[in-house]
Amino acid sequence: MKKYRFHFTTILIFSLLLFSGQACSQQKQIAKGTVKRIKVHGKLLEGNLSGDSADRYVSVYLPPGYHTNSTKRYPVVYFLHGYTDNDAKFYGFTKHWMVLPPILDTVFASDAAHEMIVVTPDAYTIFQGSMYSNSITTGNWEDFVAKELVTYIDSHYRTIAKKEGRGLCGHSMGGYGALRIGEKNPDVFSTIYLLSPCCLNSSPLSAESVPAPFLRADSIKTTEEMQKADFFTKALFASAAAWSPNPANPPFYIDLPVKDGKLQPMVLQKWDANRPLNNLDQYIFNIKKLTAIGFDAGTKDTNIAESIRTLDSELNKYGIKHSFEIYEGDHINRVAERISKKMLGFFSENLAFK
Repeated sequence: MKKYRFHFTTILIFSLLLFSGQACSQQKQIAKGTVKRIKVHGKLLEGNLSGDSADRYVSVYLPPGYHTNSTKRYPVVYFLHGYTDNDAKFYGFTKHWMVLPPILDTVFASDAAHEMIVVTPDAYTIFQGSMYSNSITTGNWEDFVAKELVTYIDSHYRTIAKKEGRGLCGHSMGGYGALRIGEKNPDVFSTIYLLSPCCLNSSPLSAESVPAPFLRADSIKTTEEMQKADFFTKALFASAAAWSPNPANPPFYIDLPVKDGKLQPMVLQKWDANRPLNNLDQYIFNIKKLTAIGFDAGTKDTNIAESIRTLDSELNKYGIKHSFEIYEGDHINRVAERISKKMLGFFSENLAFK
């Protein structure tokens, strides 16, 4: 009887050790990358009239292999966050609806995409978003991303420091920024991907029926009132700061598209000039220099889905190859899935890895 108990105990211990070894082996398969949150000074952001700091947080994801091979260089994907978001939310420093690093770890561990560095600057401003545009009110965000940030990352990390090794992407406002910056800087970035990009075209407005957020924006006089406003009203302020700045109009240093209850045609014209679908023809030669272009949106994201259908049609007109998809979903519910199953593979196929 004692021999049987000893035999059973031995088998039990062996089984536990075997199971433990298998579990450790499975855990090792998902190697984790390293996330750093640093600060980068933007000379091009200095002196902005909003008073936002020119020292910007930037989150950097270094893939697992970065520290195990000290000589290997990696392509960099610049991921631009959306309106009201920041880098901390997407990299797990604060709670958010999506966190990037676990997605990247899983995809790279599965060999569904090659390892790459991913970088996100904090573009949250007093208006809750920069629109990644050049403006005396919020600073030269467009040039900061394309010039200063890229230069900093190339000089501090082992990157493939050429356009073929750089991708640019973003969600919502970040998707808008990726197209805006990408079409103007084909010598810096080679590949772009837009996730539910906002603001590509304008919605028709009637002078007889001014939308409620426009009227609310017109009534706001202080920063405190603006920050307490609803999402769409605040978005009007952010858009005005980016596209219709006015250094002679404190305290916001902007011109809103409505004044004293009436639409302002000149301001709306300035906004329209910043819509990528309105000025796409002017950048076609630059867009043709890009290696690859991809974009998608959910079916329930109605206006954005319609705008990228138009973008698809315009690129087809010029014979520019691109990846385009409308999928079942809304503005955010399947973005993580799109990144893991589509976007990372897209960059893996189109960026240079040596």
